[in-house]
Amino acid sequence: MKTPSKSNLNKVLTLSFAHLVHDIPTSFLAPILPLLIGKFGLSVFMAGLLDVFRRIPALANPFMGLLADRICIRYFIILTPGITAVLMSLLGVAPSYAFLSILLLMSGVSSALFHVTAPVMMRHVSSGKIGLGMSFHMLGGELARTLGPLIILGAISLWGMEGTYRLIPFGIAASVFLYFSLRDISMEREPIEKEDHGAGKTLIRLLPFFISVTGIFFFRAAMKSAMTIYLPTYLTSRGASLWLAGISLSVLQFSGAGGTFLAGIISDRIGRKKTLFVISAISPFLMWLFIILNGRFVIPVLVVTGFFLFASGPVLLALVHDIDSKRISFINSIYMTLNFTLNSIMVLLVGFAADRIGLDLTYKISALVAVGSVPFVIFLKPMADTD
Repeated sequence: MKTPSKSNLNKVLTLSFAHLVHDIPTSFLAPILPLLIGKFGLSVFMAGLLDVFRRIPALANPFMGLLADRICIRYFIILTPGITAVLMSLLGVAPSYAFLSILLLMSGVSSALFHVTAPVMMRHVSSGKIGLGMSFHMLGGELARTLGPLIILGAISLWGMEGTYRLIPFGIAASVFLYFSLRDISMEREPIEKEDHGAGKTLIRLLPFFISVTGIFFFRAAMKSAMTIYLPTYLTSRGASLWLAGISLSVLQFSGAGGTFLAGIISDRIGRKKTLFVISAISPFLMWLFIILNGRFVIPVLVVTGFFLFASGPVLLALVHDIDSKRISFINSIYMTLNFTLNSIMVLLVGFAADRIGLDLTYKISALVAVGSVPFVIFLKPMADTD
């Protein structure tokens, strides 16, 4: 298998590290939700709404993408890990639900800027092996969600909820490191001429592709929300300790890191659609297995479930970046908007259902709904060229 040159591989690894350090703080919310529910007397729906506040800025992704197509994106990737770390490290000292919401909304803006721009730079440095590049990109994100619960719970154990602000210097140091590592990366791109296809025409041309992607996101979103943002709450409701619930989330995410790394590489070999079909068909069965098993079987099942739960990410992202277009930041931003918006809606629906019918039944429904993604994978038509 052809791999990027040593110089480009170093850049790929640096960008994967950037995703890691950016997303560690974004994963602080889920493991401390049981504590926030107790501290502020929240319902499951209100707790889930906090994650939606973090996702709302993704609605502006298309505008960010249009901007990123015309300016240097390097500094977004350098600065946002530090900004996100500052905001998310203040969750523990938040005096009210409103203050929490503001912190999460602001961190969402920072996160959106990073996620719109980082895959574009990864595509640029991955030397034509887009699946491999996106695997490294997603690996950084999933490792972050493995480490994040352990870091925030460790910080709370050491300093209490009021001491989480002590994590701020680590995020700032990461941005300083990224400045010296990424400042020389050139993002040469062809100018976008006025007579070329506009953003609207580009979007219309890609509409069948994005309809299929929307279906895949929609039917998998309830399963993903249940197994990530609500997993600690679900496990504690079944009698698990906060630490065991947090560790279980980390196990799921660590396994997911393996899935995201291998899925993109496998899709380079056997094709994106075949890889997505296997992932979409197996994931609901594994979630159902997790629901009906308990005790010592939970962790082994989470290992396998995590592998398939997150494996679709780099494959879909590679499909997006397979598109040959001068407006790739805009196209990537549409993908990110669909991803974050549909996941936000499902976070609320899962929380609402959990308050009405209980988390256990909600989990079962989420697993059944996920089967609906399979037909959309079958009818997915990859797009090679839009310009």
